[in-house]
Amino acid sequence: MTIPDDESLRTELEAAAFRRLLGHLAERSDVQNIDLMNLAGFCRNCLANWYRDAAEAKGIDIGKDEARELIYGMPYAEWQRRHQTAASPEALAAFAASPPRHG
Repeated sequence: MTIPDDESLRTELEAAAFRRLLGHLAERSDVQNIDLMNLAGFCRNCLANWYRDAAEAKGIDIGKDEARELIYGMPYAEWQRRHQTAASPEALAAFAASPPRHG
């Protein structure tokens, strides 16, 4: 099978993959954003920003906090309180040494 030519089907498949990514990130709350940035060049906050950008392109105004809540599955401050840990000196050094990649 090839990639579907039908745009609505392709959008449906992409949406399902995105929802699965969000579910995976929710299950892996042990993975910190700095780790994602150091390894992949993006983090949960990048996803929230990309979501906002996509909404804006369609004329929809979604605030930063709203977008983060969609990505984190809860208010960002709550996620930080529950799951965010202090970054290790090694992670901070790797982040500082990498070129700016934050999406």
